[in-house]
Amino acid sequence: MTAARFFRRLAQIGLGAILLWVGAVIWLGLLYWVVPPVSTLMLGRWLSLQGVERDYVPLDEISPHLPLAVMTSEDSRFCEHSGVDWTALREVVEEADEDGPTRGASTIPMQVAKNLFLTPSRSYIRKGLEIPVALYLDLIWSKRQMMEVYLNIAEWGEGVFGAEAAAQKYFRKSARNLTRREAALLARALPNPLRRNPARPTARLSGLAGQLQARMAGAAPYSECLKP
Repeated sequence: MTAARFFRRLAQIGLGAILLWVGAVIWLGLLYWVVPPVSTLMLGRWLSLQGVERDYVPLDEISPHLPLAVMTSEDSRFCEHSGVDWTALREVVEEADEDGPTRGASTIPMQVAKNLFLTPSRSYIRKGLEIPVALYLDLIWSKRQMMEVYLNIAEWGEGVFGAEAAAQKYFRKSARNLTRREAALLARALPNPLRRNPARPTARLSGLAGQLQARMAGAAPYSECLKP
């Protein structure tokens, strides 16, 4: 096989892999209307024979404090944008160093796109792939469904995924009974879920949760899309 044929074949394989991934995103996005989604982290743990704690529950069975806390903490314009907060993304990209964009540029739809279809590695390539997937998911899903999926696939500890498993692990109660304080602690643990323990918060985590509680009171008018 000549070098030209080899590289042509390699390009064909690469294009085929990309088309296969795009097809998977499109069809799984539609399938997840009726089937509980599975994140790449969950899949990775199952493939490596590690345990996964997750009990998928509808948004109606999660305390309203938690989606409000998560929206206020991570994506304050969740109800306004169409999957990507272009202003915030532009600011972060302009300020980013060689390590690539930070979590601050990610909307909830972008985090859902990453969790369902990409890897957690931080890079411009992953961020570039997140954007069209987030736009697609925001187009075919309602905001309530987007929030429900996010709260059911978010990682809240080693092998702990979703609000129900997190509420049971850290507070020994159902997600529907979480208090405003507990919701704020869970939301503030998300940026570093393997090191932040909502049940035994450090002084820093406790302070961050307190600040978030104060912000949540003023965020309620901007959370209309979370209502039934």
